[in-house]
Amino acid sequence: MVYKLRIILDTKENIFRDVEIKDKQNLWNLHLGIKSAFSLMGDDLSVFNILDEDGVVVKTVPLEDMSDDGEGEIMSDIYITEAFQKSGDKIHFQYGFMDLWEFFCELIEIIDEKPAVNYPITVFRFGKMPLKAPTKNGTKAKRNGVITLSDDEFPSFEDEFKATSFDVDDDEDDDDFDDDDNFDDDDFEDDLN
Repeated sequence: MVYKLRIILDTKENIFRDVEIKDKQNLWNLHLGIKSAFSLMGDDLSVFNILDEDGVVVKTVPLEDMSDDGEGEIMSDIYITEAFQKSGDKIHFQYGFMDLWEFFCELIEIIDEKPAVNYPITVFRFGKMPLKAPTKNGTKAKRNGVITLSDDEFPSFEDEFKATSFDVDDDEDDDDFDDDDNFDDDDFEDDLN
């Protein structure tokens, strides 16, 4: 069987792709299908959030295992049939780190497999893909994610330097190695030989 999914980019404009994937494939294959359908470049980290009927995250499935014990589930462990059980089921997909692309994936229908088709395959495209990942408020992301900081947010180096005390206690002994009467160059040479 083949699962036909509608992958919707989380933006104000209507941008989506319909992707078909075999039921025996896994979320890693879907990850590759979404990257191909939306022409996402690079090998950024990604994660699927499996949602319940109310849109609450039930399970988070990353591309790579980030758990301390190394036994967490990853995309290649979860089959499409586990993520989508009936038409209307949805999962959330996030791709990237600095430029975060967010998608909603919905199972539209389950159809018969066509012979000689290499799944996953994009079967329909709607809307032009933006060059930068859209932000949540609908405005374009700032270039390279740079945040401008004002000088008031951090104290100056001079102020910090003046506030630091470098007073030396009078009780401390100053070691003066130049006046060491016990050191003789001949003793040092004897030790080396």
